[in-house]
Amino acid sequence: MSNLTFFKYDDLGTARDGGPLPERVIEGNAKFKNWDVEQSSDEKVRAGVWETTPGTFRSIKGGTMEFCYILSGISEVTEDGKPPVRVQAGDAFVMKPDFTGVWRCIETTRKIWVVYK
Repeated sequence: MSNLTFFKYDDLGTARDGGPLPERVIEGNAKFKNWDVEQSSDEKVRAGVWETTPGTFRSIKGGTMEFCYILSGISEVTEDGKPPVRVQAGDAFVMKPDFTGVWRCIETTRKIWVVYK
């Protein structure tokens, strides 16, 4: 067994389909696809690929820290009380625990995510 896991974008397997919780929808009808790629044995650290279609919704991290690397598309992330930040392919950022704000997908966006709970 190897201690390396590679993200094979052309062979991620079957996605879990979803979307924002109805009470978090602000505008549009964003649809999510999520592919789990790896997780630690205690399930505290997980990694995968996520994609959203255009729409605007509340993002609430709770006690989870999330690293994001944008692979494609254009979105805008606005932390409550802060100005919007445009994110696109090549951008990387961390959403700290207790982050609350708005995710507005302008063009279908795909990202790598790593979360720690």
